[in-house]
Amino acid sequence: MRILVAEDEAAIADFIDRGLSAEGYAVTVVSTGEDAVALALAEDFGLVVLDRMLPGLDGIDVLRALRDAKPELRVIMLTARTAIDDRVAGLDAGAVDYMTKPFAFDELAARVRAQLRGPAQAQPTRLEALGIELDLLSRRVTRDGIEVVLSTKEFELLTYFLRHPSNVLSREQILSAVWGYSHDPGTNIVEVYVSYLRRKLGRPGSPAPIITVRSVGYRLAAARA
Repeated sequence: MRILVAEDEAAIADFIDRGLSAEGYAVTVVSTGEDAVALALAEDFGLVVLDRMLPGLDGIDVLRALRDAKPELRVIMLTARTAIDDRVAGLDAGAVDYMTKPFAFDELAARVRAQLRGPAQAQPTRLEALGIELDLLSRRVTRDGIEVVLSTKEFELLTYFLRHPSNVLSREQILSAVWGYSHDPGTNIVEVYVSYLRRKLGRPGSPAPIITVRSVGYRLAAARA
């Protein structure tokens, strides 16, 4: 599925691009309203992630242009504005959903999936494995029925593990998917947050099921191989 991202803040655009690409979408990024309209009308996209404040054409003007020419094209609007009137204006102009910045990537990904799924493609908003249950909408996590309170990044890291329960995930893959880094040999942030998760998910006699694969990365597993 192709997704068009219209965002003029380079760091946010890169963050969304990396995250959605890791989810398996084909992502195209533009930074102006005019480019967003031109590309959305010229090519086939399943969804547009649109910033409210763009140089050139404003996000609302982009929405109106797309609504007139391609009323079936779904648009999720992003904005730093939190006033209800701004949200109403975006929805009235044709947005199917509206998110305020800053936002957690997993919430955006869940909203994207909700818009793109068809009747036969419904995907759960709950992830489960090895006694761990995670609700993407309520952002509630339990292990063996006991609630676990996680920070935003801890939640995103656990979500990434749960989406790939049988895969060995390299440090670089995790950095890209959770933090949006392509490569940074000087950071140990993955190791630090894996340690946080292990501590919070662990139970007496039952350590957290996050296994270190030496010289490769980590995987979610019930026991060491």
